[in-house]
Amino acid sequence: MIVAVASGKGGTGKTTVSLNLAHVFGKSVQLFDCDVEEPNANLFLRGERKSEDIVQIQMPHINLARCDGCGDCNTFCQFNAIVVAAGKAMVFPELCHACGGCTLVCPTHAITEVDTRIGTIETLQAGDLTLLQGTLDVGVSSASPLIDAVKKRIPVDGVAILDAPPGTSCPAVATVRKTDYTVLVTEPTPFGLHDLKLAVAMLRHIGIPFGVVVNRHGIGDDRVHAYCRKENIPLLLVIPDDRRIAECYSRGEILIDALPEYRALFEQLRGRVLEQMA
Repeated sequence: MIVAVASGKGGTGKTTVSLNLAHVFGKSVQLFDCDVEEPNANLFLRGERKSEDIVQIQMPHINLARCDGCGDCNTFCQFNAIVVAAGKAMVFPELCHACGGCTLVCPTHAITEVDTRIGTIETLQAGDLTLLQGTLDVGVSSASPLIDAVKKRIPVDGVAILDAPPGTSCPAVATVRKTDYTVLVTEPTPFGLHDLKLAVAMLRHIGIPFGVVVNRHGIGDDRVHAYCRKENIPLLLVIPDDRRIAECYSRGEILIDALPEYRALFEQLRGRVLEQMA
């Protein structure tokens, strides 16, 4: 079972929900931090690093002696990652999606692929919880290949909780794609509602079932609740605006350990997710 925890915007409490949901699922759960540009789940886990693996993708390399400047590679590439200038092809790695298509269409076989590092995947063990965390290298612009590499480590059995990047761009899509269910975390503000609608549209387009968690209830109004009722979206959990939660977060503590009265709420969330997936 693969459950993603996502949000239309940053700062809604997505990592808090991911961590505490993983803790109430028990021994068979693994947490995958797919927010590879800014992973932070490890800050809340006092664990031991078991391994660190380098992730590479294959990027095009031009043999200028063979390149005749025909432009077939440029015509093929939808991302303008390879262009012809002064009669020779040149690559812009920041735009390349490593699809390999340019190597196939080159009539002179001037393009080959070379391994290029994009980041790392760390495995940490904190008690019964296993965390796999992707970290994108500084200066690397495309997060999706690293997210795909993290997801390849999801086990066939057990429960996997995926902490997704915020927003609705390619990294978020790469994370929620092919999951069994997605928990959308939002807040009861105009900005929260606006970005929730974007996330809902994304998930409906992909065809992933989902429900909503409203965090910091009490700071805004009931427009998120009204929207969920109107759109027939399951409201999975409401977390109150409690200063103590923010204090726990600032100290790097797991909420249900620091404030045990909140354990029942996350057990309720686990039950609602399982109920929705049944």
